[in-house]
Amino acid sequence: MDPAGAWDSASPWVSLWTNRFYVYVGLACGISLWICFQIVIRRRDKSSQEKSVPKASRDLGTEGSISLQRKEVSVSGVKIFYGSQTGTAKGFAASLAEAVTSLDLPVAVVDLKDYDPDDHLVEEVTSKNVCAFMVATYTDGRPTESAVWFCKWLEEAASDFRFGKTYLKGMRYAVFGLGNSAYASHFNKVGKNVDKWLWMLGAHRVVARGEGDCDVANSTHGSIEADFRAWKTKFLARLQTLEKGGKKPCDGSCKRGQCESSAEEEPFESTSEDESGAEDRPNLNPVVDVEDLGRIVSCVKREKREKEQQEEKSGLLRSSGKNGPGERRAMITPALREALTRQGYQLIGSHSGVKLCRWTKSMLRGRGGCYKHTFYGIESHRCMETTPSLACANKCVFCWRHHTNPVGTEWRWKMDQPEMILKEAIENHQSMIKQFKGVPGVKEERFEEGMMVKHCALSLVGEPIMYPEINRFLTLLHECKISSFLVTNAQFPVEIRNLKPVTQLYVSVDASTEDRLKKIDRPLFKDFWQRFLDSLKALAAKFKVGGEWWTWIDYDRFQELVREYEDSGGSATFGARDYTARTPRWAVFGARERGFDPKDTRYQRKNKSKDISGC
Repeated sequence: MDPAGAWDSASPWVSLWTNRFYVYVGLACGISLWICFQIVIRRRDKSSQEKSVPKASRDLGTEGSISLQRKEVSVSGVKIFYGSQTGTAKGFAASLAEAVTSLDLPVAVVDLKDYDPDDHLVEEVTSKNVCAFMVATYTDGRPTESAVWFCKWLEEAASDFRFGKTYLKGMRYAVFGLGNSAYASHFNKVGKNVDKWLWMLGAHRVVARGEGDCDVANSTHGSIEADFRAWKTKFLARLQTLEKGGKKPCDGSCKRGQCESSAEEEPFESTSEDESGAEDRPNLNPVVDVEDLGRIVSCVKREKREKEQQEEKSGLLRSSGKNGPGERRAMITPALREALTRQGYQLIGSHSGVKLCRWTKSMLRGRGGCYKHTFYGIESHRCMETTPSLACANKCVFCWRHHTNPVGTEWRWKMDQPEMILKEAIENHQSMIKQFKGVPGVKEERFEEGMMVKHCALSLVGEPIMYPEINRFLTLLHECKISSFLVTNAQFPVEIRNLKPVTQLYVSVDASTEDRLKKIDRPLFKDFWQRFLDSLKALAAKFKVGGEWWTWIDYDRFQELVREYEDSGGSATFGARDYTARTPRWAVFGARERGFDPKDTRYQRKNKSKDISGC
């Protein structure tokens, strides 16, 4: 092979190898030009997309793409959690669910007793749901039985460094608490705690916490139902705002970036010092960045300003109405009037009421009376059930009055005169009796007797002994020859001792131990047990009886003794044995008789089968 020919054929490759540096430079420049070209194209496309988006939409955030922001503020649905003891919180949850459904949003109602936060709560971080909590405060500021585990878990998680302050970051929530301001030391404590613990775990509050107050005298809106409706309106409005993008559009009257109408509520914003006070914040993050210091100070100032405005507004609401300066409020609010009227009460003045007992209706028809007839000979069709005080010092779990009545430890309302109360009570009672004229089964003689009130049972809703003029009211009853049957909840021993002679005095004993009494009666007084014991001692001093049952009353003799007592200025004394008769054998527990034994009592009947109420 010719060496010279071989060299000629390889010369292009030799030349390329010799000039390889220039080849490398050319390739690098070409690749760089291609990359720059791609960057320019992408920037141009992005710019054209931004121009197609309205200005109001671009102002929704400061970082990230528009599609990402829309994803963050959208609402996929609402979960409503409730912890209820008497059913009020459950009812509110159902009401809120119905309202949310009307916004065409998916909604789920969850009983906290069936919910495991350890497994499911963290799911709400990415679910895009808004979680609403309806939680009631029960005895001693504790959660209801159904919410005990949830609250315990939440409290431990909030104080556990392993969870951290970002554990629930991304979760959106709102809290409405149910409580009673009469229990001042732990009013709405559970709602406040749930709100605080969720915030400490990084969750975002979408609307300020609502506080429902069962004490109608102190409720901001007049009742706990009205408090809930006001909060629900705010929650639904906020929900609609979140659906539309999370913020209201700017009206152009503010500086850029400072539009108050488009700002979401900050986590620090609250209606209570408990969850957002300065003493709590250092525990969340002891080290504060310098750039965050200005925002924190601004939030604290704004919170203080809004709290002052809310207190001023609350004061205006409480002082509005017909009451003049320094005048006490009426006990019967519009909400209380509506609730009690539905239950069949005829309300009197500003704090009293009368109601027709079902045993009164029964005896009008000759069907027997209540136990008062069996025990004391009281004729149920001539008995008027009334109270001069709708307020009570207990919130008993067995209360059949639906806890609509106000509560308190002392009289703090306007006061009506006893003469007016008694007059209207009798008139309202007679008016209700008249409605039975001509009703099938009503006996004519019973109807005529029923129009003449002979007995008064002071045992309706509330605590009659709280009424400051209770002694004057009893005197008026006795002057009208109406017997008095007074029931008290054993929380006012001083009032029992100061009570004038009363035909029958009852002290309710709902439990035999301090712990059980506290759980069952849920008293407002902290010294409730001592008051209970003192009430029993005061009762024993007034009505001592022998070994036999002497429970039937000689009402005519009682009225004579009362007149002697009044005429003597209170110096004349008499005991129960002075006007009682021995209880007939047929009325004693275990008796086989079903009628009256003329040998046992002077209250003889022509027909033994008549007026029998049974044992």
